Amino acid sequence: MLETPHVAVGIAIAIKVGNPALAIPIAFASHFVLDKIPHWNPHFYTETQKLGKPGKFSTTLAIADSLLALGIGLFMAGRALPDNMLAFNIIACSFASVASDQVKIPFFFLGIRDKWLKRWVDFERSIQVDAPFVPGMLTQIAIIIASFWWISN
Repeated sequence: MLETPHVAVGIAIAIKVGNPALAIPIAFASHFVLDKIPHWNPHFYTETQKLGKPGKFSTTLAIADSLLALGIGLFMAGRALPDNMLAFNIIACSFASVASDQVKIPFFFLGIRDKWLKRWVDFERSIQVDAPFVPGMLTQIAIIIASFWWISN
């Protein structure tokens, strides 16, 4: 799944749960639940196997998505101010919700292929439920919309 839906859910968890001691682990766990929902992903692993590195389109999309997710997280944290604890919780839950994907960056983009990292990449791949582009992107848009609807209610 792209990073933006994960971050949207992480933000919703931060706001609705409130307590960082609960919200942060829940946001982290939400990543694995969301990956079980059919979705479309850039295929970094396949591209790395074929090309030796992720393709240009996938890399560009991942950077744009990560910047969008970062922007949404910082925007929502800024809106929480002057409540510093809520702003912190939003940032922490945003990070926790994508941490398991971010750990894979050295594998795909720096060529680090140690055993631990390879096992993590294989585990992450094993829990993904891939879908074709159109329904897979619609699923992710629906998750983002649902997250912000939950925040507003």
